[in-house]
Amino acid sequence: MKRIIYLLVLTVSTSTFGQSTINGLLKVKSDVYFADRDSAYADPYYGLKKLIYGNKRFAENKSINPRQTDADLKNNELGQKPFATIIGCADSRVPNEIIFDQGVGDLFITRTAGQVMAEASYGTIEYATVALNTKLIVVLGHESCGAVDAAMKLPENPPGHVVSLINAIKPSALKAKAANLDDTKELDFAVRSNVLEQVKLLRSLEPILSREFDKGEVLIVGAVYNLSSGKVEFIEETITSLPKFK
Repeated sequence: MKRIIYLLVLTVSTSTFGQSTINGLLKVKSDVYFADRDSAYADPYYGLKKLIYGNKRFAENKSINPRQTDADLKNNELGQKPFATIIGCADSRVPNEIIFDQGVGDLFITRTAGQVMAEASYGTIEYATVALNTKLIVVLGHESCGAVDAAMKLPENPPGHVVSLINAIKPSALKAKAANLDDTKELDFAVRSNVLEQVKLLRSLEPILSREFDKGEVLIVGAVYNLSSGKVEFIEETITSLPKFK
């Protein structure tokens, strides 16, 4: 069976114009809060709308906490069909199921500080892609990321294995410093840049993701969660560049 994979990346902030463009392309309606779960698994574009509506419920204090009963937990014993893979930060303030208002079996999640990826992360993402046929992959950064902030400080001797995190995020930290922004905007810039660097990495990752991407069957876009507003906001160009919208 031919598998089509979709990678998604999210960002720190977008302009009102940018969000309007995204909503128009995805046919996101201002008075709608729900999207069907089965359709989300079958169609990654629809899956993206489901995440948008779920986050909208959360940000507006209208969460419904779907599929979170004891019965829901037990009914998944025979298998799983998550409609999205989330590659996120381990930060305890960014619980993925909660901020997207999703339930048991909906999201396949891998989390590390600064969503820095290594061999185990790659295998996890590929497993969801090949074994679970999950078509939507979201790289999720977030506002005030401690790992990115640590990299911004460019410490000379990070303790233990923290050095691996610092080194992975360092290119984005250097780009942010070169932009000559104030401290808050500098960190936001670095968070966004880090997400984009990780998207670039996944697009070139052999043997599965890069080949699917090169065939036009893997889409990589991106995003960032705003701690203060509760909103997940998208990078406009990563949505407008999807095959469906070119």
